[in-house]
Amino acid sequence: MDLTTHPYRSVLYIPGSKERALDKARTLPTDAIIFDLEDAVAPDAKAEARQTLAQALSDGGYGNRVKVVRINALTTEWGFEDARVLGDAGADVILQPKVNTYADVDNLSDLIGTEIPIWTMMETPASVFNAREIAAHRQVTGLVAGTNDLTKELGCRFRADRMPLLASLQMIVMAARAARGVVALDGVYNRFRDGDGLKSECEHGRDLGFDGKTLIHPDQIEIANTAFAPTQFEIDMAVRQIEAFEESKKQGQGIAVVDGQIVENLHVVAAQRTLAKAEAIAQMAAE
Repeated sequence: MDLTTHPYRSVLYIPGSKERALDKARTLPTDAIIFDLEDAVAPDAKAEARQTLAQALSDGGYGNRVKVVRINALTTEWGFEDARVLGDAGADVILQPKVNTYADVDNLSDLIGTEIPIWTMMETPASVFNAREIAAHRQVTGLVAGTNDLTKELGCRFRADRMPLLASLQMIVMAARAARGVVALDGVYNRFRDGDGLKSECEHGRDLGFDGKTLIHPDQIEIANTAFAPTQFEIDMAVRQIEAFEESKKQGQGIAVVDGQIVENLHVVAAQRTLAKAEAIAQMAAE
């Protein structure tokens, strides 16, 4: 599986302690799964959950879904053992919580080796301020916005337009883009029965540049998959822009015009990215 071209429209948290949920995840149309050993597991169940999850990963059956394991923070009594056991249990990515600095990622790398990719939770003011250097770490391939924790740490109010979090969200996306090839994932939407609210927040995240949305309930998957996929209009426009630009080049021109709008090379690059994402989604659906 090529993790760099894989879609990340929907990334579903699943408790690592619940065998039924672990089994159901094998059939869900989510692009990636975060098997959670941190917030979703009670302290007295963490050791057993670690073994339950290791067995589920060993059993396999998750198809082309990217398998991400969120371990407990290395500052807790469970983090080191999580890293030791799950770092070699068949996960595609290890998700590290409570990351504040580049050095925090180095500490995890020392435990799991340099081969397995690391995603980091961006859930503190320090992590946001240090986002660029965290994203530039040789092993980091994803930044995950922890919007609930950020809201708590900032002491801001919840607003549907997410205005109090806007600067943090933009910094996370910019850090991922500056690093190139790093996935940027939006935070969860807590009102899992509110489809309209989720759709609005997905569209907001997509407009900001996020690659996808982290989710807390299977019912949220379809909305996220739709919101973060190119629309048919966008696909058709991308094809037309590329064709028009290629034709203009044959005529010795450096620009083209489509529907009264200038098309330059930068628009072609964006169009090619749109078509590549649509192709990756179609390929995943066919597998």
